[in-house]
Amino acid sequence: MRLVHVVAAALIADDGRVLLAQRPPGKSLAGLWEFPGGKLEPGETPEAALARELEEELGIIAGPLQPFTFVSHMYADFHLVMLLYWCRAWTGEPVGRDGQALRWERPEAMAALPMPPADVPLVAALEQALAS
Repeated sequence: MRLVHVVAAALIADDGRVLLAQRPPGKSLAGLWEFPGGKLEPGETPEAALARELEEELGIIAGPLQPFTFVSHMYADFHLVMLLYWCRAWTGEPVGRDGQALRWERPEAMAALPMPPADVPLVAALEQALAS
């Protein structure tokens, strides 16, 4: 079974909303909403990979990235380990550079959105953490 390591960011605006990106057509799980991020490259630290992905995908320079939680999920043809980081400051305005739609949502509203199975438990953790 192939093991895939990815990193993702919960970009949190001053009003508590979190940025989600829609997986573009042609990719697996197309149309589902997810936390922005991507795969680690060989030899890359998770923080470096996430900073690179946020710049490539959204055109922003991430401020401090703070580890938050992780998820381990078995898909049909691979096992995914995703690290989720907090990011409350960045430079630039997020734009879907790969043509993906973006939306800002409150954590309590995310459960109503179609999301990849691995992202679902992260929403509950995020909602609980931001409510306290």
